[in-house]
Amino acid sequence: MAISTGALFNAIGILVGAMIGLVQITPFSLRAQLWFRNAIGLFNVFYGLRLIYLSFDETFWSSFKQICVGLLAVVLGFWVGKLLRFQKMSNYVGRMAGDVINAATNKKPHSAADGFNACAILFCAAPLGLVGAVTDGLSGYFYLLAVKAVMDALAMSGFVRIFRWPSALSAIPVFVFFSAISLAVELYVKPYLTTPEANAVNMAAGLLACIITIVIFEVRRVELANYLPALVVAPLLTKWFG
Repeated sequence: MAISTGALFNAIGILVGAMIGLVQITPFSLRAQLWFRNAIGLFNVFYGLRLIYLSFDETFWSSFKQICVGLLAVVLGFWVGKLLRFQKMSNYVGRMAGDVINAATNKKPHSAADGFNACAILFCAAPLGLVGAVTDGLSGYFYLLAVKAVMDALAMSGFVRIFRWPSALSAIPVFVFFSAISLAVELYVKPYLTTPEANAVNMAAGLLACIITIVIFEVRRVELANYLPALVVAPLLTKWFG
């Protein structure tokens, strides 16, 4: 694929959110924000479970083995991510962007580039985006990035009030970044995976999407970045138990 469908949706979502924020007289009410959050959470868990379902084989035993491998991959992936300090790196990046946003909110001097950089960092570093880019490149399953597009649109409608229109240009690096990941997966990973191994990656991605929903609903804090290595661990386990 020359263009990542999911990355395109994500970029369009950011631009639409910016336009809404620029023309909207008042921000969304708390009730509207809660409604959007619940809708996004439901869509995210639906598409996560749908991805899990699509990853099953026809026989009961092979499907049972797949879900066990997927769950084990998530557990082992978390500890690999913890060992490699993925969440600490994610927190550091988030703090960098957060400091810029807080400074702008407190009316401290900031440049147009500050908003662009902060939004680009936040939108590119989102775990759902990384998971969605992998599934888009592996099987054309762009729905997780489409859900992220709505999330980013709502966030951008608020950011653009602080940083004005230059922040909307963050849609460009977001499109390039996730397109690059999807294309790399399609060209350099997919050809070397067997069907069971590719299904294992999708299975792990679906489980990660469901974990991300916990954060969307604000049920509890989850170290999402630490779970990302599960996408690599899953095909290795499938090959091992193959």
